Amino acid sequence: MSLEVFEGEIFGLIGPNGAGKTTTMECVEGNRVPDKGTIKVLGLDPRRDAHALRQRIGVQHQEAQLQKRIKVWEAVDLWRSLYDRAVVDSDALLARLGLEPKRNAWFMTLSGGQKQRLFIALALIHEPEVVFLDELTTGLDPQARRAIWSLVTGIRDRGTTVFLTTHLMEEAEKLCDRVAIIEHGRIIECGTPAELVHKHCPERAVVFTSDDANVAQRMARVGVVVGSNGNASMYTIVGAGDDFVTDVINLIAREGIRVRGFRTEMPTLEDVFLKLTGHGIRD
Repeated sequence: MSLEVFEGEIFGLIGPNGAGKTTTMECVEGNRVPDKGTIKVLGLDPRRDAHALRQRIGVQHQEAQLQKRIKVWEAVDLWRSLYDRAVVDSDALLARLGLEPKRNAWFMTLSGGQKQRLFIALALIHEPEVVFLDELTTGLDPQARRAIWSLVTGIRDRGTTVFLTTHLMEEAEKLCDRVAIIEHGRIIECGTPAELVHKHCPERAVVFTSDDANVAQRMARVGVVVGSNGNASMYTIVGAGDDFVTDVINLIAREGIRVRGFRTEMPTLEDVFLKLTGHGIRD
C-alpha cells in the first residue's frame, strides 16, 4: 500500500474489520515494525527517529485505559511531564474540550464521551503537528459522537493535521477531506468523499406517492421505475446525472401528476464502501 497525507487535512483510513487500519496506523506511529517498505512522518522515520517523532505527534489509541482512580488533572499533569517541548495551558485545553467541570473527577467516573475527550486532551497536550485518532467514536451515543466530530474539526482548523481510522462511514463523510479505502492490507481507492461517490455510485433515486393512474408508464421516459414494496401508490425512479432530479420534477409537472409525498435518495460514502468491499459480514 502507498498513501500520502497532506499538511492541514483530515485524512481518513476506512475499511472492513481486519482490513489493516489499526496495523497501518501503528506502523506509521512507530509502535509496530512493518514487514517492508518506507514510512516518513514529518520527514522522520517512525522507528529510527522514534523519540524525536513522538515529541511532534499526538496519538489516541483504539483501546486505551487509565488507572481507575487517577483524576483528570493528574492524568493531564502526568502527560505534560513526558514532553521536552512547550505544552499548552492544561486548564484552557480542558475548558476547550468541555472537561473543566470534571477536573477533579476520577477516570472511572467519566462517561464514554468524557473519556474520549480526555484521551484527545492527552494527545494534544504538547501541541502536536500531526494527531492520530484510531476508532475515536466507537461505542458513543449520537450526542457524544457529534461533539467529538466538532472537536476534531476544530483541531484541523487550528492547523493540526489529523489522520484517523473509522468504520463509521457517516463519520468519514462528515469529517474527512480525503479518505482511503483499505481492503486486505491494500489501498483500493482514495479521494474526497464526494469524488468517490460521484465515481462509483452516480445513481440517485426519487421516491414519491401518487394516487393518479398509469404513473409508472408516464414517468418511464425519465428513468427506471422500480418496485413500490407493496405500496401501490409509491413510486421509486432511479437515474443518474446532475439534472436527474430536476428532470423528474419537470415531468411530474408536465404530466400533471398529483404528488402527496416526495423525497430524494442520494448515494453516500457507505454505498461506495459496500460496492467496493462487499456486503458480507467481517469478523
